[in-house]
Amino acid sequence: MPRRGRDRLVAFAALVPVAVLAACTVGPSTRPAVVENDAPAPQQRTPDSSPAPLPKAEEPGPSSVNWSDCADQTRQELGDAARNDLSYECASMTTTLDAPGMPGHGLSRVALLKAGDGPIPLVVVNDVDGEPGSRYAARIAATMPDELLERYSLIGVDRRGTGDSDGVRCIPSADRPGLFDSDPADDVERPLDAARTAGQQCAINLDDEQGAFDSWRTTGDLDTLRENLGMRHLHALGHGEGSRVLALYAARYPDKAGRIALDGMPDPSDDRAAVLDGVAAGAEATLDTVGQQLGRDLRDQVVAMADRLDRSPQMTADGYRMTGPMAVRAVLNGLAEPHRWRELADAVGAARGGDVGKLAVFLRPHLVETQESAARIDGTLATRCNDTGTRLPAERLAGTADQLADDHPVFGGVVAQELVWCSPWPTRSGENADIAGDGTPPMVVVSTATDPVTPEEGTVRAADQMPSAVHVSWKGAGHGALESSCVMEALGGFYLDGDVPRDGTLCPA
Repeated sequence: MPRRGRDRLVAFAALVPVAVLAACTVGPSTRPAVVENDAPAPQQRTPDSSPAPLPKAEEPGPSSVNWSDCADQTRQELGDAARNDLSYECASMTTTLDAPGMPGHGLSRVALLKAGDGPIPLVVVNDVDGEPGSRYAARIAATMPDELLERYSLIGVDRRGTGDSDGVRCIPSADRPGLFDSDPADDVERPLDAARTAGQQCAINLDDEQGAFDSWRTTGDLDTLRENLGMRHLHALGHGEGSRVLALYAARYPDKAGRIALDGMPDPSDDRAAVLDGVAAGAEATLDTVGQQLGRDLRDQVVAMADRLDRSPQMTADGYRMTGPMAVRAVLNGLAEPHRWRELADAVGAARGGDVGKLAVFLRPHLVETQESAARIDGTLATRCNDTGTRLPAERLAGTADQLADDHPVFGGVVAQELVWCSPWPTRSGENADIAGDGTPPMVVVSTATDPVTPEEGTVRAADQMPSAVHVSWKGAGHGALESSCVMEALGGFYLDGDVPRDGTLCPA
């Protein structure tokens, strides 16, 4: 339940105008310099070696991926977001599961979608808890400039354990709502019991495969994809937490990394409480921004809605009770999808009046599994808990959740659920994944000033740890910056001509 304590909006360091600079290039280009740089001088990084040259955007060799037409299905799923002049093809590939207890063994199927017919593959990796990478790639392809799609086709990847890939299905349907329906700032034992149940069931149902679902092993999937596509180098675009996977890929396979852009890198800190503090602040700032854009006081509406559902939870069509914390989680999910903000605001209004059906739509993919797709929370839980080493005892969980709720009265208690989820999960084992790799080519890291999932301050910290990163900042709002024409112009120059933006480039809102 949101708290009515003091409000904090996320604050970012002011940028002092200094100059309008053309982007640095690594090769000849006739494209105009359209990105202005008003940012202060970037922090000096001290890599052990110089960045590798940016690889050429070469057409691949023979591919072993067997594509089949899936245009009708894709257009049906995307609705108005699809482009009728784009082709959509689907496929799957087999990768090595590579669980800690059986390294190099086991098989897993990964689902793929190709949008467009450009000769060079551009692999797209999305958040593990977001829209499956295949559908996300099809969605953003519809907004890409024709010039880019003439050169590249977008290859969306459903992360291992998610989407139409071999899904993680380890939490019983009746137990999933317990991970969302209470606020650990009010009573930590209830969500902790739900997390213990989920963790125990995943340990039983996944057995030796439990540790196989993490970002490090996902980089192995991407390298298998690179080989199957016939590519010498992996050219790719990451969104949100998917950006971290690509940063890990570049660090693990520096000689295979191609032209890689990272849209909204998550904070690399292992201090999950501090990271979630930033997420809650970013989400509240985004909520206020959306309210301003739509002319509604969404903050008060969300608080009133949650209070109503705390007093009188409502049943959903999927058979679970919509509580206040669950409703706030649905809002948090909706803020991550800017193209659905008006739909989200309407759903909040309906829920205030007692109709939670529209709001439940934002939770359904996370809670409900189908024959084709697993519920998102199963793969999310496995991946995040395997990726992170933070495990807080119950007494610290309660205090941390209480502090988050006091500092961020709308979303603080709800994001604290994520600290609880991993408490009973085994700590990660094997390789210590690191985004700081030397000898990698330049990578463009894009931040968004008001981001409800990957706040700008965390993205900047991530870029500072990556020796070859160049940072582009968009002073807009949303999860990711691809809707900025300025950002897209910079990325177009990077992918098409090898123009590397100047570190510290600023794109106006």
